[in-house]
Amino acid sequence: MVVVGGVAGGMSFAARARRLAEDAEIIVLERGDYVSFANCGLPYHVGGEIPDRADLLLHTPASLAASLNLDVRTGHEVTGIDRAARRVSVRQTAGGRGYELDYDALVLATGAAPARPPIPGLDLPQVRTLRTVPDADAVNDLIEAGARRAVVLGAGFIGLEAVEALRHRGLQVDLVEREAQVLPPLDPELAGLLAGELRAHQVGVHLGVAASGVRPARPGTGHAVEVGLADGRVLAADVVLLSVGVRPERALARQAGLKLGTGGAVRVDATMRTSDRHIWAVGDAVEVVDAVTGAPSVVPLAGPANRQGRIAADAVLGRAVAAPPAMGTAIVRVFGLTAAVTGASGAALRRAGLPHHAVHLHPGDHAGYYPGAGQIHLKLTFAGDGRLLGGQAVGAAGVDKRIDVLATALRAGMTVDDLADLELAYAPPFGSAKDPVNMAGFLAQNVLHGDVRLWYPEELPALAEAGALLLDVRSAAEYRAGHLPGAVNVPHTQLREELDEIRALAAGAPVRVYCATGFRSYLAHRVLTQAGLDSATLSGGLTTLRAARPDAPLTTAEPVTA
Repeated sequence: MVVVGGVAGGMSFAARARRLAEDAEIIVLERGDYVSFANCGLPYHVGGEIPDRADLLLHTPASLAASLNLDVRTGHEVTGIDRAARRVSVRQTAGGRGYELDYDALVLATGAAPARPPIPGLDLPQVRTLRTVPDADAVNDLIEAGARRAVVLGAGFIGLEAVEALRHRGLQVDLVEREAQVLPPLDPELAGLLAGELRAHQVGVHLGVAASGVRPARPGTGHAVEVGLADGRVLAADVVLLSVGVRPERALARQAGLKLGTGGAVRVDATMRTSDRHIWAVGDAVEVVDAVTGAPSVVPLAGPANRQGRIAADAVLGRAVAAPPAMGTAIVRVFGLTAAVTGASGAALRRAGLPHHAVHLHPGDHAGYYPGAGQIHLKLTFAGDGRLLGGQAVGAAGVDKRIDVLATALRAGMTVDDLADLELAYAPPFGSAKDPVNMAGFLAQNVLHGDVRLWYPEELPALAEAGALLLDVRSAAEYRAGHLPGAVNVPHTQLREELDEIRALAAGAPVRVYCATGFRSYLAHRVLTQAGLDSATLSGGLTTLRAARPDAPLTTAEPVTA
């Protein structure tokens, strides 16, 4: 067995294959100097949280030979594949000596390379990426040489980790993202919370604009380079970190005539076998199937790469295995907040044309009476039959375990009824008797049963045209602190006494209710609906609306009451 590339996918294959077949000859060819390193830990090394670089180096060729009897060759690049002869051409990067290796099974774990948009100046020495150990070394060298200001291009997972790392090192940081929000896999109403956290940590956040080029700084600026933006602004920097995505390393597969799919990724079946029966492929270079939409996708994450390596090893050695579709479960820390996703976002479902429902809620991460409780901002998407489609969460604590529960439920094909009935661990320091996951299930059940009708932030501009009555059911003090223009204030505790007045104000028009987080407006909605009014409650309340539409105006005008 010949493995092209190490790290997550390639080394998982090699280790599993050795455990299953002691007599197999397994050769791993890695063109770089490091065959097994924690690339997910690189931002935390740059930020100083993992101070010892050696902690990132998990194994060496010597340790792998000793423990698993693997023939691991670093600095050996595969330059070609002869499928008919079942042979690869190899070149040693030091000295250029070439040789050939025959294989019975070939595994491509070539990974992905940082995307490089066609803008001038990316070849300047201050422009770096953060994907390998030498990348981290180069960024650290620039910081230790006196870099004081950084620009990060791209606000995806790695870009956000890089921003945090650079701020931890004391640099001023500007973040540039051509999309209108940070972390594009997250829906806007949650991504807005992350943008606020970045700004709270003095990060310059520039959304909806692309970089137009990087050039040496003008004399006297005190910095090394300047990053031009498409809107004409210029950002000074001593280091520019390029993090605008990755592209599958497909050159070998394309040269060999293997079938390619999405974005040039290698097309594989459920056993990770390519279009050649003797060649398998794993990791960031392969095309996967989205578990929710069924569309082809690329998911460049360490977890799937490790599992794919194991599946490929089983398949090569004759075991009946099949890789499940990909759910894209991922998590990132942004200073004091954590954001996590699993399954399909609302945006992905709309692109796929899949009808769905969405609910927003803001429960505590543990019992409110126990000290230290904080909000989890949770969104759940589900189908009309109750089948779970996706989940997203942002919060200071407890996000990881809730998204893992939702990921497990999604993999198991559970419905929102199942979420409502899950028996989860509870004690006041850890959760609530009704866990946020249960609460999401309850709310989704209410939607499907017709017990609650929701309206969403994007509907706000159309409400005035529809002549809807906006009803703010918070306290008078909350209302005075800021409310939606034109909203009538009736605290939910007084609603029953004011029904006749509300009915008169509505005059047959729809009533759209809101509060801070959606709970009090839900109570009011139930009263109004059963009183015969056309009512709906704002999903997630003003907390969701303000995150989704930070430009939505609030006024402090004197209360309007029924």
